[in-house]
Amino acid sequence: MRASYLFTSESVAEGHPDKVCDRISDEIVDLVYREAAKTGVDPWTVRIACETLATTNRVVIAGEVRLPLSLMKKDKDGNDVINPSKFKSAARKAIRDIGYEQDGFHWKTAKIDVLLHSQSADIAQGVDSAADKQGDEGAGDQGIMFGYACKETPDLMPAPIYYSHKILQLLAAARKKGEGDAAKLGPDAKSQVTVRYENGKPSCVDSIVLSTQHLDEAWDSKKVRQVVEPYIREALGDLKIAEDCKWYINPTGKFVIGGPDGDAGLTGRKIIVDTYGGAAPHGGGAFSGKDTTKVDRSAAYAARYLAKNVVAASLADRCTIQLSYAIGIAQPLSVYVDLHGTGKGVTEDQIEAGIRKVMDLSPSGIRRHLDLNKPIYAKTSAYGHFGRKAGRDGSFSWEKTDLVKPLKDALKEETLEAA
Repeated sequence: MRASYLFTSESVAEGHPDKVCDRISDEIVDLVYREAAKTGVDPWTVRIACETLATTNRVVIAGEVRLPLSLMKKDKDGNDVINPSKFKSAARKAIRDIGYEQDGFHWKTAKIDVLLHSQSADIAQGVDSAADKQGDEGAGDQGIMFGYACKETPDLMPAPIYYSHKILQLLAAARKKGEGDAAKLGPDAKSQVTVRYENGKPSCVDSIVLSTQHLDEAWDSKKVRQVVEPYIREALGDLKIAEDCKWYINPTGKFVIGGPDGDAGLTGRKIIVDTYGGAAPHGGGAFSGKDTTKVDRSAAYAARYLAKNVVAASLADRCTIQLSYAIGIAQPLSVYVDLHGTGKGVTEDQIEAGIRKVMDLSPSGIRRHLDLNKPIYAKTSAYGHFGRKAGRDGSFSWEKTDLVKPLKDALKEETLEAA
């Protein structure tokens, strides 16, 4: 490991075009779970993979679903087909909450197309009953997922992405509350923080980049900096800003046209923002718009949960976990752990064995352990899926550290068995 270096991560606000799409896709996931609960449909049977595209006053929602009948209607031939009304309503509410009321993208006037269709029977047969464990769910797809945790921040996240998110969260809160000139900021924004590491630990901020939409066309970069700098300093908290720190606030000048009117958006294009800001590997799959039979989402949550508990248990200062799956197969094909040379009296092999003892890593096991069959996903769509506070509604359950004792107990058993 290098002792001294610079590392940079970026974040994007909820009004970024891609994040608008992530939000709509996750609102659709939540809608399906809510309707299932409301109408007595078993939430274990919910299936949805929803993609969204947004551009100037246009939103297209596509994908495959298995829906409660309350979200269906009869066509002229008496067949059950998707009823688009509730999906359109969910999308408009999301756009309104984000704050878009501009001519080129307005929650009231944007045209919304719903092109959802029934889930493929070929996929369903493998997911509903796993080849390796009949009666249990198989993985919704093949793939690799990574989880990561480190001791750089209170939430055990890498510092650059942690602070990049925090800057935008504070600015969004101030904008929505109507605090002074912050009320004239727009929903679209991007941040980037470069952290200088000394002896492997964050020591100071070396550069700050922020581009934010503003509604007052008279504002220039200097005015924007006056408005946002207090929030940036608040977000950075105790992390020192270097005396020679380079500030780039709206470096191109005016930023009035923003969101999907300025640039088209798609679900799933900000996966590094969603995870660890590049400080850890990413398997390649996006999260938003997917129910949790899709291991792209559920296994990534499980891997973070396990890695965070390893670090919270003081078994290591850094931990990376990889899980791999095959479509229609319940159990992971492999479990890999890397402690980056920071293990505290334990080996990677021992952690790998301990992990399998404390958690069933099949899709069913993950969904059950983390209680994922709920409408809790819209709030994950911006400012990262990790490093968040577990909510009373069951959201961000993968951020809990309730596996600390079971992990330690499992490792003790491993030691006794080896002896």
